[in-house]
Amino acid sequence: MERVLGIGGYFLRSADPAALGAWYRDCLGLDADVNGLWRQEGGPTVFAPFDADTDYFGSPAQQVMLNFRVRDLDAMLAQLRAKGAQVAEQTQDMAGVGRFGWVTDPEGNRIELWQPA
Repeated sequence: MERVLGIGGYFLRSADPAALGAWYRDCLGLDADVNGLWRQEGGPTVFAPFDADTDYFGSPAQQVMLNFRVRDLDAMLAQLRAKGAQVAEQTQDMAGVGRFGWVTDPEGNRIELWQPA
């Protein structure tokens, strides 16, 4: 059986693609090139369907949520707050899994940040 090798891309609609791309670059350090190619560091990726009525993604209109791995969750959240980003106050610790925090991008998409255990 042929298998997928990993996430090949993440595409989202945007009212202002250039501005949203700049926010991801300037606030999260996602250094994609002019074609959107981003060479990420190796590490685990979680693929997990959620119940249709979950409130975990924030808005019920949001059908998917992007999760980024980070090295230092506290430093990333402080960096985002310093840039005026909308950062959730709470974080979550899951034994054996890691720590989680959330930020909402300028177009209302909730993003999860994960510091693996």
